[in-house]
Amino acid sequence: MPATTEAAVEKRMRRQEALYDPEKTFRFLICEAALYHRPCPGQVMAEQLDRLYNLVGQQRIELGIIPFAAQLRRTAPMLLDLRQSVTIVETITEELWLTNDEDVRLYERVWEWLAESAEYGAPARRLIGRARVMPDLG
Repeated sequence: MPATTEAAVEKRMRRQEALYDPEKTFRFLICEAALYHRPCPGQVMAEQLDRLYNLVGQQRIELGIIPFAAQLRRTAPMLLDLRQSVTIVETITEELWLTNDEDVRLYERVWEWLAESAEYGAPARRLIGRARVMPDLG
């Protein structure tokens, strides 16, 4: 693995630690297709899906799954809003930290458009559960 990839993985793993901070809340949106992509061995993907499945319904975490058939108002790059004044846009090679109010507001609007199409709670859990039973997951 190239050094930049290792550094990116390490940075994302450290960022996950924030999930356990009782002072923080999170809102995630994932396209259903991401539940079926296999960027890693089946057993690792099964563990990732289990983790997502268990995040649904937690008090400080809102996890929305945008179904395959959802009608979208707009599309956007993958994004993650960590705190109110910062929006992080993840690309393949880097994370862009947007702090300009105008940029943040634009991505907040895009987020809301996508969130309108997402499923939450039990319907989101069903979508994740369907992906968990794929035959190639160890």
